[in-house]
Amino acid sequence: MEVQAYITIKPDNMGNFQFGLVYGFIDGKIVDYVDGKRFEFTWEGNEECDHVFGSGWVRIKEKDVLEGEFRFHLGDSSTFLARRAK
Repeated sequence: MEVQAYITIKPDNMGNFQFGLVYGFIDGKIVDYVDGKRFEFTWEGNEECDHVFGSGWVRIKEKDVLEGEFRFHLGDSSTFLARRAK
């Protein structure tokens, strides 16, 4: 079922997400780069009835805004902006 898209990352570097009909679970870590830090992760979940998995990353773009990318293994990728829910 479609819901408002979201991504949740917990202090233990685990989380979950949903966008469109894709939902799943995240496992990642913070990685330092010259231009700042970003959270890089692998994910596993479902798209409709199919098992899917891949990788991605998020970083803070500005206060309460993340930018990132989800990549499907051997498939598409999608960039996104996410604003903190109020």
